[in-house]
Amino acid sequence: MINKVLVANRGEIAVRVIRACREMGIATVAVYSTADKTALHTQLADEAVCIGAPAPKDSYLNPYNILSAAHITGADAIHPGYGFLSENPKFVRMCHKSNIVFIGPDAEAMEKMGNKLMACKIMTGADVPIIPGSLDPLKDARDAKKIASKVGYPIMIKAASGGGGRGIRRVVSEEDMEGAFNSAAAEAIAAFGDGTLYMEKCIDNARHIEVQIMCDNFGNAVHLFERECSLQRRNQKMMEEAPSPFLSKEKRMEMGDAAVRAARAAGYNSAGTIEFLVDREGNYYFMELNARVQVEHPVTEMVTGVDIVKTQILIAANINLGYEQEDVKLHGHAIECRINAEDTTRNFMPSVGTIKMLHVPGGPGIRFDTAMYVGYKVPPNYDSMIGKLIVYAPTRDLALAKMRSALTELVVDGVETNIDFQFDLLHNPDVVKGNLDTGLIGRIMEG
Repeated sequence: MINKVLVANRGEIAVRVIRACREMGIATVAVYSTADKTALHTQLADEAVCIGAPAPKDSYLNPYNILSAAHITGADAIHPGYGFLSENPKFVRMCHKSNIVFIGPDAEAMEKMGNKLMACKIMTGADVPIIPGSLDPLKDARDAKKIASKVGYPIMIKAASGGGGRGIRRVVSEEDMEGAFNSAAAEAIAAFGDGTLYMEKCIDNARHIEVQIMCDNFGNAVHLFERECSLQRRNQKMMEEAPSPFLSKEKRMEMGDAAVRAARAAGYNSAGTIEFLVDREGNYYFMELNARVQVEHPVTEMVTGVDIVKTQILIAANINLGYEQEDVKLHGHAIECRINAEDTTRNFMPSVGTIKMLHVPGGPGIRFDTAMYVGYKVPPNYDSMIGKLIVYAPTRDLALAKMRSALTELVVDGVETNIDFQFDLLHNPDVVKGNLDTGLIGRIMEG
């Protein structure tokens, strides 16, 4: 069994992992940058080690400093959370060479799925539908124009090693291709160190639906149903829910089975997420496999009762799932709102400052995952998300009502937030009816 886990992350996900470990009787080590010296995760962990300056490359993205902290403290496992080094196969191999358990999938599976072109080829072999486009890297803008003329505009140029909405450009005509290609490549190099691009047919007004999978080291694989993640702004998710209000029972099981096939084809072993685009006719297409715990994992935990973080740790400790697909049941409805420190009146500009007051809503079916506390200073160096408000209720309508109520009670004073924006979003007629797609928030803002 794992005895001590170093949490190679910060913010709410670091707090979430530390709490799971404490419940399991596992000691924890927090690592932090100088900007996070007083962060909550450093106070909750059994030990805390400074690993560098505020810039992520000097701390949370520095594998040598993190592994040094693990050796100094005697940690025998590392949980990467999400972002940072969570999907870095080189770091996984470094952990294994250091005799440290990486709480996540093997490097080989991570590499297969981290490269979107390779992933699409694997999915084709597993009979999982993929979006029409290119199965080989685009050589240059000229090559992209040639392929786009066959696929048909509009198309999406995407980074093969991408994620998080970076390295993506929508191209509506041949005249726009060269500029879009060059800017996507430059962004991909800056974000991922790899400017390889590929192309997909643009499916307008699509839904973004993802399926949670759990795979152990003994060949057992199940899905925990789906999450609706269509409410996005500039490719960044804002609100998620489970289950999707769009899927029929039959389509839900069909997509779940496809996700499990995808995981098996990749040789996957851990918690992960298969992301799909779904058109208005219900046709679904593989987008990517996220080889880590997702930001929005709490909604799945609420409707299935499965603790995803604990299960990750158990799988890494070479313990089997202990249940099969028919044992996983779907109950009720859950919604998550991402609470960001940003000024929605100034084009969502990030907001920094000291938390002067914090009031968290309570009551049955309400959960707030955060690393905030009164006196906490929100630093300018990292992602603007400062919390996740999650609610659960027997039906979607009741969950919507509960979330509206919870948002009115949530008070964060000291920084600007998107709380009011989320509240207004929950009153939009299309959101209320469940008529969601990835372009909805953009149309709402334009209107």
